[in-house]
Amino acid sequence: MDEIKLLIVDDEVEFASALAERLELRNYHVDTANSGTEALKGLGSTYFPDIILLDLRMPDMSGFDVLVKIKEKHPAIEVIMLTGHGASSGGSSSLEKGAFAFIMKPVNICDLTKKIQEAYKNRTSAP
Repeated sequence: MDEIKLLIVDDEVEFASALAERLELRNYHVDTANSGTEALKGLGSTYFPDIILLDLRMPDMSGFDVLVKIKEKHPAIEVIMLTGHGASSGGSSSLEKGAFAFIMKPVNICDLTKKIQEAYKNRTSAP
């Protein structure tokens, strides 16, 4: 199997860094961005991740807005939304906007890697 390329987009720098380290230990190629603007800036021009792990709440722009922009320009990229704020409505809204899954923080690494594998399989089986 090819190495899966992930982009973690989260304004909590320590969380993004720790999650990246844990995923790299599981043989994923991981990059991070600490704002929606930063993520969108390089996306598609120089960087094409397979899956984006996207925080719902960020100070510069909401995860919903980032998700919509990603899906408009790069519909094949799967997006897994993450949030530390208990908002079940955020989960259904995310899925309606094209997210593959919605996961609450703190993230269980086994559950997350299972969702990543499912999202990658979905991405590679899409026409």
